[in-house]
Amino acid sequence: MSDPSSQPPSVIPGGTGAPASETPAPDFQTAFWSAKHALAQASATAFARHGLHEGQQWVLRSLWREDGLSPGEIARRLGVATPTVTRTATRMAAAGLLRREPHPDDRRMVRLRLTDRGRALEKVIDAEISQVTDRALASLTGAERAALVSALEKVRRNLADG
Repeated sequence: MSDPSSQPPSVIPGGTGAPASETPAPDFQTAFWSAKHALAQASATAFARHGLHEGQQWVLRSLWREDGLSPGEIARRLGVATPTVTRTATRMAAAGLLRREPHPDDRRMVRLRLTDRGRALEKVIDAEISQVTDRALASLTGAERAALVSALEKVRRNLADG
């Protein structure tokens, strides 16, 4: 099975497989998938310069706001499954970005604590996120940016409520 991310732009999920010059305007699913994929690639490239893998920035951002959260608390805040955060945290601990500490009240739980290296990345990763965001939204006016964010929030709510 081929990886859709390696397919040329004229052959993307929901597309017709026709050459790009003959392809109709993309539907929502195709446009969203393409934008999400491009954003993930740009982010992965930016974060790799600092030894991070895509997705780890969200765990770091959670811990920069409140160090010592459990994997479950981070998962709830990010809207992902706890095992996803647990796997990510294991990889991040091996990379020296965070450490696991026993929960003071419940020995079955752990708290994730930033290491000096994890804490030191805050400014540089925030700058990388800002640069990727600026690139992604470069051709949009302020009103278009606000409308896009508002529309994406509505899409999220529609799907969360259903």
